[in-house]
Amino acid sequence: MSKDAPEAPEQLLAQTMAARATTPGTRFDHQLLRDWGYAIFAAAGSSKAEAVIVTDHLVNANLKGHDSHGVVRIPKYLDWVRKKELLTNQHVRAVTSKGSILVLDGGFGYGQVIGQEAMQLVIERTREHGFCAAAIRNSGHLGRIGEWPEQLARAGLTSVHFVNTSGYGILVAPHGGSDRRLSANPVAAGCPGPGGNPYILDIATSAVAEGKIQVARNQGSLLEPGLIMDGQGEPTNDPERFYADPVGSIFPMASHKGSGISFFCEILAGSLSGGQSSHPNNPTAWRLVNNMMTICFDPTVFSEFDFSGDVQRLAEWVKGSPARVPGIEVLLPGELETRTELDRRENGIFIDTQTHRQLLDAATSWGLQTPSELAL
Repeated sequence: MSKDAPEAPEQLLAQTMAARATTPGTRFDHQLLRDWGYAIFAAAGSSKAEAVIVTDHLVNANLKGHDSHGVVRIPKYLDWVRKKELLTNQHVRAVTSKGSILVLDGGFGYGQVIGQEAMQLVIERTREHGFCAAAIRNSGHLGRIGEWPEQLARAGLTSVHFVNTSGYGILVAPHGGSDRRLSANPVAAGCPGPGGNPYILDIATSAVAEGKIQVARNQGSLLEPGLIMDGQGEPTNDPERFYADPVGSIFPMASHKGSGISFFCEILAGSLSGGQSSHPNNPTAWRLVNNMMTICFDPTVFSEFDFSGDVQRLAEWVKGSPARVPGIEVLLPGELETRTELDRRENGIFIDTQTHRQLLDAATSWGLQTPSELAL
């Protein structure tokens, strides 16, 4: 393989596992983490139902390998609750409801709850009209965005999602720029797949998710080159320089291509929803607010042909490409997450010692005793 050849997902996964082998930490059973999360969020004022929804979303993100959107988020969420930047026990509210068009407001509640409720409305509206465009504004952090096309795919639907923040989450420099002007602005898409495992695309338009920088910082490790710059606009792979004063920025994914897609995430998720595109002068810029545009399709309405059969033929055709590197197979969107979940359900979820300590401190600050199984 040439020196400048991109690394395959299996190689990146192997590197991550190797790094963890030298990072102090513990593997926890996912159910133990769930029970702990339920107690933490309930202590912070969430109803039992809300505590379960938020915790399950975070732990499921860990199971699928998206640690940046897993339980590492709990201390930050609870800090936002304490500051009233994030409100407990909120529910989605319809602002506009016109046929296949929905505009929904999250009331600054937990995005895991707002997202789940919004997707249920999208399912109902798509089944009625064959199509739905839903603009969601003023939601708390929506978590792992791949969760939302998964929910729709389980209902037999195909969807695409565009996300932004209104100002608090500005992290990314535009292509050619040297400071933060855009949000990480994820894009996700999904459709039903074989055996109940949907095909799911879930990517940030930034070169890396900010949560992964936080995970690397907690683990005391360096990032891959070319992902972040420091406060002077100089490339670095040191997470500490990203969080220094002045703060650094994240490069856009795929240079001008990611920057352009991110620009339209701002328009589709922010401008169209009324939640506004990213700007420090927005009235909601003092709190983390996510906006999302969801476009959902009922495949049975759009074509008389066998949609599932054609998707399966495409999958087989793409996976049939001869490996460029021996032993490295072609992976379809969502396959790596499915395999990672199987491994982590059996072998546990790795939590580095720094994140573990932050979780213990967060729980203690809300008056919780640490179960012996979770003590450091």
